[in-house]
Amino acid sequence: MNYRAILDGSRCGLGTSLLRFLLRLGSIPYRLAVEVRNFAYDAGWLTISTAEVPVISVGNITAGGTGKTPVVALLARYLRRHDLRVALISRGYHSDQTGSNDEARELSFSLPDVPHLQNPDRVAAAQVAIDELEMQILVLDDAFQHRRIARNLDLVLIDATCPFGYGRLLPAGLLREPLGGLRRADLILITRANRVDRTALETIHATLARHAPQVPVISSNHVPIGWIDDRQQHFDLASMRGKKVAAFAGIGNPVPFFESLRDLGVELVASRALPDHAPYDRPTVEELIAWLEQLRREHGPLVAVCTHKDLVKLRTTHLGSIPLRALLIEIELAPDQAPLFWKAIDRVLEPIDRSSPSAAPPHVEPFAAGQGTH
Repeated sequence: MNYRAILDGSRCGLGTSLLRFLLRLGSIPYRLAVEVRNFAYDAGWLTISTAEVPVISVGNITAGGTGKTPVVALLARYLRRHDLRVALISRGYHSDQTGSNDEARELSFSLPDVPHLQNPDRVAAAQVAIDELEMQILVLDDAFQHRRIARNLDLVLIDATCPFGYGRLLPAGLLREPLGGLRRADLILITRANRVDRTALETIHATLARHAPQVPVISSNHVPIGWIDDRQQHFDLASMRGKKVAAFAGIGNPVPFFESLRDLGVELVASRALPDHAPYDRPTVEELIAWLEQLRREHGPLVAVCTHKDLVKLRTTHLGSIPLRALLIEIELAPDQAPLFWKAIDRVLEPIDRSSPSAAPPHVEPFAAGQGTH
């Protein structure tokens, strides 16, 4: 059953209405737990650790995909261009037996010289990055609700295509906490702004102004830059124009991905949304192959396409007889607002000692999830 279809009301029926009611009841204890936890941090009852180096947090207020990975990559590349040793710290949600997850694999591809430490105890991971890897700055991935580490900049992402999680807290909606929590943010970045119209953007800005009036807001777009296969062979965007395509994605919000394919001029014959962080185990892959082969029989030769996050887990050039390619995406800041974004980042960098040149940090595999608390 499509979870989002239940939340947004597009799925009807007595059973669905009952399930929706039960989910709303489930939001009550969730809200209580979140508010008690935030109050405990605000009141100083729970300890917040301060790292010895500057910390930038990239997070969101909703569950599901808001486009954090390309934003994290954008930040890390900027910091490396400033000859700073930067490490990424994340919880390692849905890590496999190797201790890494899909975000880690994707970021390792685009940032081979940036260590990525994954550990449920992010305070411990941060200490390792500082003490053992001698990092000069840390980027916390998906950390807005992780308040155990103090940060110099709290960057919160809002997905324009589903900005406020259907207006309800988990599990009845996608909000991780009430919108008032946005007041903790230092900067809000609206992602996929080009996927909605002006009226929708104005509504988003009005909502943010009500709940976090002092927080600057910047818009950005997810911009396709090319295609890639598992051999790391790159193809320009025009190479797929007019071709028949079957698309699938195991990400939090796959709708913008499917829409972007149509914009690129491919003939999208079918699409399939898989669960977020889909494991691509043998039954899942076999089902995908059967689906694709059936489409090939119905429509003739086609190409299977997915997100890069899916490709790094599948690790194959073909599904059955169908070639597989992934769409590469980068973040593009609104030109008139980009200076505000980079000025906020540069303020974080000011106290860093740059008296000695920074060598590129060693590449390390993501740390396996260890003991500790979230």
